[in-house]
Amino acid sequence: MNEHTTTDCLLFPDIFDRPLVAKFDQQQGSSDGGAILLKAAERRLGLTSALAAGLRDDRQPGKVQHELSELITQRVMAIALGYEDANDAARLASDPIHKLLVGRDPVDGEDLASQPTLSRFENSPDRKELLRMTEALADCVIERHRQRLHGRARRITIDMDPTDDPYVQTVDMCSRCPKSPIVKARPWLHSA
Repeated sequence: MNEHTTTDCLLFPDIFDRPLVAKFDQQQGSSDGGAILLKAAERRLGLTSALAAGLRDDRQPGKVQHELSELITQRVMAIALGYEDANDAARLASDPIHKLLVGRDPVDGEDLASQPTLSRFENSPDRKELLRMTEALADCVIERHRQRLHGRARRITIDMDPTDDPYVQTVDMCSRCPKSPIVKARPWLHSA
């Protein structure tokens, strides 16, 4: 058993008249089973393969353990499942559902990429590759809406704002000051 395995089997001894017994000894378990639906949607959209097509692989072929398409799929799926940074990579590397999402055998397949590998991957694209990936993302979104609306859409607005807005930071910092004119002007940005 690994370090994330629970061995307690008697639960809630002070609550029930009879003991509630549960065993947590399944070797290949995962709490992300719903991700299979994400994989089905991704397969239909082809998003990760479109994103991977915009990347150059300058790594030494003899040292490559994880293909670019696997790395991008691993990160996209992890982010979609709420693992927003790569710190969970070590814990998820042997997770059967995550291996299945990347296209590996859930039980016998090799483990997924580590956090350092994912960090190097995330920091490797240059501006041209990022632009190609942005175009691929936009193309996927536009094509999906074209199909969904049967070609009847005249305009599709993609509203993405990845900017680091100092105004919002100022509002957040002033949120404890009830007399702040910023908080009065923009109450919906006020954080508790």
